[in-house]
Amino acid sequence: MVLEMDSDTLHYSLDLVAGNGLILSCEQRAALQTSLIILKRNYMFSRVLFWGKILGVKCDYFIAQGVGEDEMNNKKSLYSLNCMDWHLLPPATESMIADVALAAQGRFTGDLSHEYEHTETRTQGEGDEAIEEEVTVKVNEESRLATTVFNIDKDASVVPRGAFVKSPKGKVLTNRSFGGLHPSEATKLRNYLHFREPVNLKKKSILEMADLNPALDFLDPLSEDIPKGSWSLLFERGGTVCVLRSMLWMGLTFFHVPQTSQHGYIYMGDGLMNLDLPFML
Repeated sequence: MVLEMDSDTLHYSLDLVAGNGLILSCEQRAALQTSLIILKRNYMFSRVLFWGKILGVKCDYFIAQGVGEDEMNNKKSLYSLNCMDWHLLPPATESMIADVALAAQGRFTGDLSHEYEHTETRTQGEGDEAIEEEVTVKVNEESRLATTVFNIDKDASVVPRGAFVKSPKGKVLTNRSFGGLHPSEATKLRNYLHFREPVNLKKKSILEMADLNPALDFLDPLSEDIPKGSWSLLFERGGTVCVLRSMLWMGLTFFHVPQTSQHGYIYMGDGLMNLDLPFML
């Protein structure tokens, strides 16, 4: 879950990430308060969440997400250049992700019509019939934006254990009885989960699954991430707020107030993965 658009939660969480030097102006905050309410009504979303901001050379992209009945699987991303006018991002397909990984380099330009190109030589055929030909991959910035939001969510979207439950029908729903993690449990990385389809959970043995609650433990914990040390866990504001920061996607900040249902995350950065992470550990 990203930051839900009530004024207290938005301002509170933005204050937590202000240490990065990336903030929203008063005008932008006011525009978001109004436009996302209209967005929720127009698209008939159950909730609309402010996801964050990706920095561009010419202008920045503001990202929001609308969710339906299934909190994890029924989700759409939208972008805006002015915090008022919102446009749907295309879903990130496997071919789009592969093309973006190959062609898109450097910072976002801030121009959605900008095209990235990558040309490489590929060998077609085998043996004496093998021929070399140049292949050019082109991808526009809108596709890159959709892919980046998808990748950040896949690698770094975080929820505290118990905040969501899986129904017998397989839908992921908000746990209305969630009262927050106990302060002693909030210090442990295993109590924070990736909010996306599990990867490591499917590899566990029957013996390992025996102690898990299928309604709560249907996601991968952050403690199993590789490499170890890709998350920074600190308590701030006199030990009253738990703050997680991703070292893989610098600018991703998650917060949770123990013994309350308050939690959320926001991304404010250049949209570039930190490829130096292995050398920083």
